[in-house]
Amino acid sequence: MTAAVLTTDRLTLRGWHDSDRAAFHALNSDERVMATIGPVMSRGESDAFMNRIMRHVADHGYGVWCVELAGESIGYTGFMIPWFRDGVEIGWRIRSDHWGRGIAPEAARVCLRHGFDVLDFDEVLSFTSETNTSSRRVMEKIGMAHDPAGDFDHPGVPASSPLRPHVLYRLDRGRWEARTGETVDAHRNGYRDRS
Repeated sequence: MTAAVLTTDRLTLRGWHDSDRAAFHALNSDERVMATIGPVMSRGESDAFMNRIMRHVADHGYGVWCVELAGESIGYTGFMIPWFRDGVEIGWRIRSDHWGRGIAPEAARVCLRHGFDVLDFDEVLSFTSETNTSSRRVMEKIGMAHDPAGDFDHPGVPASSPLRPHVLYRLDRGRWEARTGETVDAHRNGYRDRS
């Protein structure tokens, strides 16, 4: 099973190809990108991560899309099932030379529409380290609300790391519909989802 291809006016969100591996490694070894996420990845670690992404899509029919701008792979956005808790998470990672252009929220919005409309999610979560103010701004821009009662220490981050404390954000179907001004069903006719 392959994921749908999603588009915005300037972005294409598509499945991954082996030819994306070098660009994916450049993303995962970018020190600015990884500063609030975790250590930079070796090529082997990055390839293994891509393999997990591709396996998730094959197993579930959705996952993390490659974000393409003008034919160039510049990052990812999409859905994951966290290994340590229930729920569906939306996340993103965009190459640092493309920061400040609104790419992450633009890509995340089309993913959310697909998630609520096509995949029929009731709620989507997002979380990041407390210090990752850039990702927190994206969460707020796309309509997610901070749930302080859900904040947690990430079990995959060493206890001594300043990245261990995480904040939790939520967006449910009702909040999404209220924010967009339409019910999810109203999007179906004009939605640009090239499955």
